[in-house]
Amino acid sequence: MIPAAAVAQDLRGLLLPELEGLAERLGERRFRGRQIARWLYARGAGTVDEMTDLPHAFRAQLQAGWRVSGLAVRRAHDAPDGSATKYLVALDDGQTIECVLMRFDDGRRTACISTQVGCAMGCGFCATGLSGFSRNLSAGEILGQALLIRAHADARLGNVVFMGMGEPLANYDATIRTARLLSAPYGLGIGMRHLTISTVGLVPQIRRLAKERLQLTLAVSLHAPTDDLRTHLVPVNQRYPLADLLAACREYVAETGRRITFEYVLIDGTNDHDEEAHTLARLVRDVHCHINVIPLNPVAGIRLRRPPVSRVHAFGRILLRAGIPVTIRIERGTEIQAACGQLRLAEGLGHPSRWTPLPQ
Repeated sequence: MIPAAAVAQDLRGLLLPELEGLAERLGERRFRGRQIARWLYARGAGTVDEMTDLPHAFRAQLQAGWRVSGLAVRRAHDAPDGSATKYLVALDDGQTIECVLMRFDDGRRTACISTQVGCAMGCGFCATGLSGFSRNLSAGEILGQALLIRAHADARLGNVVFMGMGEPLANYDATIRTARLLSAPYGLGIGMRHLTISTVGLVPQIRRLAKERLQLTLAVSLHAPTDDLRTHLVPVNQRYPLADLLAACREYVAETGRRITFEYVLIDGTNDHDEEAHTLARLVRDVHCHINVIPLNPVAGIRLRRPPVSRVHAFGRILLRAGIPVTIRIERGTEIQAACGQLRLAEGLGHPSRWTPLPQ
């Protein structure tokens, strides 16, 4: 439903039928809505004035009650190896967020985008939560990050991951609206299977997402195979314990036919023992899934460490031998604090890396 335009509302974030309805409401024919969509999403227009094939009178009507949300790059920081660029982005209200462009040797470009200013989940190994939570982003602000990154890369984005700042499913409506716009032919035209939404495990929202039957990838941040340990690392586990979470994940697979990715940040001496690997394998053995093992990335102010490489590989081998598909991920952009768990409102240092094969 289109909001009343008593105050300036954001055009970016509206679906095509809504733009067509807006055009009709303002006395124009429906095809004007498709023209607006082309300017907003294909061309990345930042103002109504840029939409030069719209009649001048129509543009004046739009400007009277509508706007295009503004995102301004405050700073761009490139990883030394060129594998990633992190952006510090200012929103219209002066708040800031971070998003990341990841580059791959085969020419792929992936955008990692944020859904909230800060995060309220409080995971014990993540930098974003240290900044606290300010507000949800609108669909226009979430999508705007992908448009900004696309313009900076001067190349088509092949993938978008909702893995930046915030919990995407805590901002459910704006996140799903953005996913629809990213995949729409009139939007960015990125196939739904090339979109990944990450969640810390909000069970009601996982069930709601299952009913949408979207062909995107759901990545669930697991990080521990027992309730006691997971509650220590991921406080939301107190509300949605593992039994409830795994039940929701099974429902998701049954509804969508899509394999779930379980993300497991490996922390030295905390959740990386052989016992945890065996328990994890038993926990997920009846779920159509893939486990993404992520050695902890350094975060200033958090006294946790990445395990030795030998321990990471040993953990992964146990899962493989139990028949669980596994990838070990060593992050891109760690040197510029652009990797998993490192985004916050200030930049820092780290160490670059890439996807690596798991030794058999």
